[in-house]
Amino acid sequence: MSDDDITIRIGRDELMIRQRWETASIANDVLIAMWFVAGSICFFWESTTVIATWLFLIGSIEFLVRPAIRLARRVQIRQVRPVATGSDSAFDY
Repeated sequence: MSDDDITIRIGRDELMIRQRWETASIANDVLIAMWFVAGSICFFWESTTVIATWLFLIGSIEFLVRPAIRLARRVQIRQVRPVATGSDSAFDY
């Protein structure tokens, strides 16, 4: 199992999410499609035009999330643990 994997225990079962950033990107793309499909359907009736506009706005905002997910996948800040050398003064700043 790598650092990029997430395991969630549910009773005796485990949900394994591999390559979490790619999974998040795929889930985001699915959400974008759902917002735009629902918005398109709502435009068939005048009474749901405002809802359709909101759904299109939500889908557009989700498009802003896409590069954020890609950037998070590329740039990760991790704590660097110093290698023990036996000397306490080696990391004296």
